[in-house]
Amino acid sequence: MPTPAHAQVVVGVTVGIAPPVLPIYDQPVCPGDDYIWTPGYWAWDGSDYYWVPGTWVLAPEAGFFWTPGFWAWGDGGYLWTAGYWGPVIGFYGGIDYGFGYFGTGYVGGRWENGHFFYNREVSNVNVTVIHNVYNETVVHNTVNRVSFNGGRGGVVARATPAELAAARGQHVAPVAAQVQAERAAQADRTLHYSENHGTPPIAATPKPGAFKDRNVAAAREEGAGRPAETRPTNTEMPARPAVHPSELPAQ
Repeated sequence: MPTPAHAQVVVGVTVGIAPPVLPIYDQPVCPGDDYIWTPGYWAWDGSDYYWVPGTWVLAPEAGFFWTPGFWAWGDGGYLWTAGYWGPVIGFYGGIDYGFGYFGTGYVGGRWENGHFFYNREVSNVNVTVIHNVYNETVVHNTVNRVSFNGGRGGVVARATPAELAAARGQHVAPVAAQVQAERAAQADRTLHYSENHGTPPIAATPKPGAFKDRNVAAAREEGAGRPAETRPTNTEMPARPAVHPSELPAQ
């Protein structure tokens, strides 16, 4: 299988096995101003899924948000659409990645006057270090750990015209630190599903690739720590994914 590309395009890899459910983990504290949370995800190395830890990433440009990548059923397999940076958050499959990414948009913070302000309702921020904060109630009572769109058991969600326009608009590929962190995750056997069985020992880090940082968050077994509520997934198999390869722009 080819190595996943780092752009907002459907990668030329089709996997016959559905990606595992998303692990349960806590968000590390934000390391500094203007860092944006990027959720963890399952990547594919040609023979096995491996977990790329969620992490805080310094935005490449003021006003930019992160649109997470996602897996979607289509053309007889599961296809990966890579994430990207841009002034508007686009479609990410309706996947509930948590921490403000609850399927559409992002409610973990906003840009004001060239600086990022964090919503403490969903973002783990130390207010003695970061002062650009606010509190805005977010209603999110259940957690859906399904990690793919479409197909049997997948999330049923389709991109809106505005979300498709975001993918075609101004955006840039993951920054170098994100690319390096994904490569490091692939090289770490403990992050491979065949080794951790869905509970990676490094589920989230304060900065990209900081796998040995003392603030690394490990995944928890379901039922450990704060309970996770789950809701049934739809078993209807759509004929095509929410965003088909032909609908996405090349970069």
